Amino acid sequence: MQIERLETHIVAVPPPHIGGMYWIFVSLTTRCGITGIGEVYASTFHPKVMEQALKDVFERYLQGHNPHHIERFYRECYSSGFTQRPDLTMMGAFSGLEMACWDIIGKACDKPVYELIGGKVFDKLRSYTYLYPVDKNGQYNYDSPELAAECAIANKELGFTAVKFDPAGPYSAYSGHQIALSSLERSATFCEKIRQAVGNDCDLLFGTHGQMTPASAIRLARRIEPYDPLWFEEPVPPGQNAAMAEVAAKTSIPIATGERLTTKYEFHDVLQHKAAAILQMNLGRVGGILEAKKIASLAEVHYCQIAPHLYNGPVGAAASIQLATATPNFLIQESVGTWDGFHAEILEEKITWQNGYIIPNDKPGLGINLNMEVVKAHSPYTDQRLHLIMDSRPYDIHQTGSEDWKELD
Repeated sequence: MQIERLETHIVAVPPPHIGGMYWIFVSLTTRCGITGIGEVYASTFHPKVMEQALKDVFERYLQGHNPHHIERFYRECYSSGFTQRPDLTMMGAFSGLEMACWDIIGKACDKPVYELIGGKVFDKLRSYTYLYPVDKNGQYNYDSPELAAECAIANKELGFTAVKFDPAGPYSAYSGHQIALSSLERSATFCEKIRQAVGNDCDLLFGTHGQMTPASAIRLARRIEPYDPLWFEEPVPPGQNAAMAEVAAKTSIPIATGERLTTKYEFHDVLQHKAAAILQMNLGRVGGILEAKKIASLAEVHYCQIAPHLYNGPVGAAASIQLATATPNFLIQESVGTWDGFHAEILEEKITWQNGYIIPNDKPGLGINLNMEVVKAHSPYTDQRLHLIMDSRPYDIHQTGSEDWKELD
């Protein structure tokens, strides 16, 4: 079996852009006519740049090769340009192509990928969603703890047993910093209101995006500890695991991290420093399915769990579902609501979600297929904005609401 052709699809996500501004899908076709799909989660550059990067990686390391040879493909990409070190953009490109290889492998042997990486452990996967509160004008409003509590109740009634929110923003390119007293108080109020609303029926997942110094993160952790969150996410910027370990050692809340990390090497450093108890790899960036499985095994040795990150499209989600289904130390999977909306429209058949759980199917490969009519109708992506954006201004304690920190035009 040899891989013959690559196609890349940059899909513009319609407003309100849930899951990012765009999704990068790839499809690989073998000489014998089997097509596999994957998704890239890499946002350092505009997707036009990633499209060229994907073409280069494909032509150098994958075209004409057997899709079964994942280890060979990984090592050549990881060492590309005489690097042999984690590279977010390279591993993002690799990850999408690697997923597509696994989709081909599964289709060739008529098995879901999870049966090829250890076999099914879970028949259903516990899931959580971000809170997307809507005000009386029908607009998303992330600044009101009361609206967040109402949204949490609605999600609990749907069946979710965990909800995520991140009121400690904004997220500046100049992080980490000491957040304002008003942000500390608002964060505690969010936790209080949501805990009162859902009781013990839902875990609270407190999100941040690496904007704090360790000292500030410790102050915040102490404010929210009374509400017993399941995790405190990425409290300091990535790259200095001793700093995150300092926070972990001074709070009873489990630390979760990993959406911005790549390869087993970066996650090994997290574990060695005891910086986190929950690893949140994104399969479209971390090195694909096999690399994520290796990271999960490292976590298992350290008695840590995985909670795959997902703020992108449903192909990356399908890969995460394959991993989670076959991983003993799986904790919870990020969902985008109940997989309705554009996440459903772009698939021939939506991801199955029932009463708080994702239900893995038994279809071969990744278990999904793209609706190419919808893909083509939302391609190409013509905006200049990246998938996600940090504010270009330094943090100002007098500007703490999301309306004050929207992207500058």
